[in-house]
Amino acid sequence: MPSPEPFATLDSQLVGDYRIFELWTDQVRNPRNGRERDFYRLACPEWLNVIPLTSDDQVVMIRQYRSGPRRIELEIPGGMVDPGETPAGAAIRELLEETGYAPKAGPEGMELLGAIEPNPAIQDNRCHSFLAHNCEKLGEPQPEEMEDLTVELVPLAEVPGLIQNGEISHALVVVAFTWLWLKEQTIR
Repeated sequence: MPSPEPFATLDSQLVGDYRIFELWTDQVRNPRNGRERDFYRLACPEWLNVIPLTSDDQVVMIRQYRSGPRRIELEIPGGMVDPGETPAGAAIRELLEETGYAPKAGPEGMELLGAIEPNPAIQDNRCHSFLAHNCEKLGEPQPEEMEDLTVELVPLAEVPGLIQNGEISHALVVVAFTWLWLKEQTIR
């Protein structure tokens, strides 16, 4: 069987703008059989998350309510890249806003671990994962109006167990730690 080819987009219509994403209907044609149908696509801004490590290998994590599963989740800081921002700049902003921590070396203390497509079946964005080195507390968190969170320091060595027992279940957080462990494997 021949390799897949991109589908031709015949038409694209904005269905709705919901602040954190736009919903689009794309009419496409399958190049293999000529069939046409509508696909739905979420146009999302770029996302980021950041693993903030203190000098003694503590991960600065947050607990916050998530409306999808309707429960409190243990996560790393993250969010959306605002217009005009770089992913690294947004990572520093989100880290400071959500935790009050920042890398001691400033922007030079922020390292890109990798980027993924969170769900390419329906989304068009990427999530950039960063490692923030030698973080220190500069102030108190400044959560957004609809955020309610607490900051916790978790030993990095405990993170695999927290993932295995389901305490950390956010897929993009697990991916960030996977990027970190892949980086550590290449250093050895």
